[in-house]
Amino acid sequence: MLPPGRLRGVVSGYRTPAFARPGRPAGSSRKGAEVSENEQRTEGSGGAHTAPVHEVVALLPGSPHLSGPPRTDRLVFGVSAVLALAFVLWGSLATETLKRVSGSMLEGLMHNAGWAFVLAASGFVVFALWLAVSRYGRIPLGAEDEKPEFRTVSWVAMMFSAGMGIGLMFYGVNEPLAHFTDPPPGTDPADSAAAMRTAMSTTLFHWTLHPWAIYAVVGLAIAYSTFRRGRRQLISSVFKPLIGSRYANGWGGRVIDILAIFATLFGSATSLGLGALQIGSGFTELGWMGQVGTGLLVAIIAVLSVAFIASAVSGVAKGIQWLSNINMVLALVLALFVFVGGPTVLILDLLPTSLGGYLRDLPQLAGRTEAASGEDVAGWLSSWTVFYWAWWISWTPFVGMFIARISRGRTIRQFIGGVILVPSTVSLVWFAVFGGTAMRFQELGRLGDEKTPEGQLFGVLREFPLATAAAVLVMVLVGIFFVSGADAASVVMGTLSQSGSIEPHRMVVIFWGVVTGAVAAVMLLVGGGGDDALSGLQQITILAAAPFTLVMIGLCAALLRDLRRDPLIVRGERAEAAIETAVIAGHEQYAGDFALHIGPGDGEDGEDGTDRGSGTGGGAPGPAGSSAPDTAPHRTGGPPEEP
Repeated sequence: MLPPGRLRGVVSGYRTPAFARPGRPAGSSRKGAEVSENEQRTEGSGGAHTAPVHEVVALLPGSPHLSGPPRTDRLVFGVSAVLALAFVLWGSLATETLKRVSGSMLEGLMHNAGWAFVLAASGFVVFALWLAVSRYGRIPLGAEDEKPEFRTVSWVAMMFSAGMGIGLMFYGVNEPLAHFTDPPPGTDPADSAAAMRTAMSTTLFHWTLHPWAIYAVVGLAIAYSTFRRGRRQLISSVFKPLIGSRYANGWGGRVIDILAIFATLFGSATSLGLGALQIGSGFTELGWMGQVGTGLLVAIIAVLSVAFIASAVSGVAKGIQWLSNINMVLALVLALFVFVGGPTVLILDLLPTSLGGYLRDLPQLAGRTEAASGEDVAGWLSSWTVFYWAWWISWTPFVGMFIARISRGRTIRQFIGGVILVPSTVSLVWFAVFGGTAMRFQELGRLGDEKTPEGQLFGVLREFPLATAAAVLVMVLVGIFFVSGADAASVVMGTLSQSGSIEPHRMVVIFWGVVTGAVAAVMLLVGGGGDDALSGLQQITILAAAPFTLVMIGLCAALLRDLRRDPLIVRGERAEAAIETAVIAGHEQYAGDFALHIGPGDGEDGEDGTDRGSGTGGGAPGPAGSSAPDTAPHRTGGPPEEP
């Protein structure tokens, strides 16, 4: 009887991957596999013989008797913490200097490398969709008999809340309305109907296929590396097949994890800043505050930070899953309220019209750069497309690690289909409801003089009955959407700081939560804390995401190399080779008149004189009394386990 946390397998020639136990994610403690040679008796023609085999006892990651307290990687945590605190001090003591430097860096990045963001994002879409339809799509993220850990409804709710919930609240009205009143460069809608179609296709380009493909690439790589290969849950661990264990576990891997922490930190801080702006606007809408100033925004950030830290230390089951399910219900209530009380027929018309326009315009949208669209497009791209790609990329370490953690047991095809198609469909419906309503109200002159992005949703709700209750619901939704995403971010930063520990130390999680709040406050200060606060969030997010874009490109190469050596793929290739060899031999020896049988490898009958199961191949049965070539089954393991 094996002790808990061990997996025994008998293989010939290869060691099986040390899969983590069903129901428990792989953790930070890992000691490889104990291999001993035994003799296994196998039956063949004429009796029994012995053949050496390798018996593998894999020490499973995350096993209770192996996983001690979380161990802090002093280099990763120390460097990340010092640089993050230095940024906070810089922004607090010399805000104008930070604003000037970041603005200059952004201008240079957009002019010289804006194309890289555009090209990389589309490349990730192609890569993810290709994996889903390729032979790799049937590979499971875990053991081959493993079942999904979470129900599909909870799975979708959690990844959607973590992925972009707060962004939908902020931009659900703002983006379609902005493109409707001020069409993107290079477009010239002939009338309001054409302007509406252009606005919706541009919005869907930013919120459907591209962002979720970006998330899917990172999430898939981490899930495969952790649950299929038994490695630690770190971004750097994914790179082992590309740069080797020595560098992945050494300075190279630490640089990758530090970049992942920084991308996560600034991405989640951006969301916290957006949430603070929208909640502050809700205070003025309800008459609780006369004007939104820096002091109010900092206070809101502090309250939200305390809330998501409390949720983070409570764990996935108690915190994130409960909040995500509650928020999906509240978001559905709000969407139904606007759908029924708004221009219902227009919203229904927009669903197929927007989807068709998006698919028609996708090549043009994906290829829009400063060089191709004129001089005025650079500023537009930095405020919209490139900002979004940078924002999604900065979120990928924690959204990817989070959806990887909740996606165990699903196949690659199920994972990519669920991660891309379901949230994209929800985004289509959401923007049709809120964006369509806002554009119709604007067309009728009913929106008034509300100009701030964070206040436009409240301006739309003002035209509905129960406007006050709806405004309160929006503020609650924004708060919970942020908490359900940011608590995942703080846990992921703790995981990256503590060598891949699934449950990092609470003090580390709290530290990153506090730093996230401080960084969000500094980013708002860079934007002026008022009408231009959004620009500070946008420009620093783009700068923080730029280096991690290179990490994602390398991650795709590492994942592909891993998949080519997957046990399922190796078995399939060997089976195809065996059948092909047998068919060629049959044609050469019997002129195409032969049959394929599954039996002992030497081609003779078993001890009982009968074939051990047979199946016909592509040829006709052989002549009576002829000896047909046999294809013998043999057990093949996976590639050698990565140390």
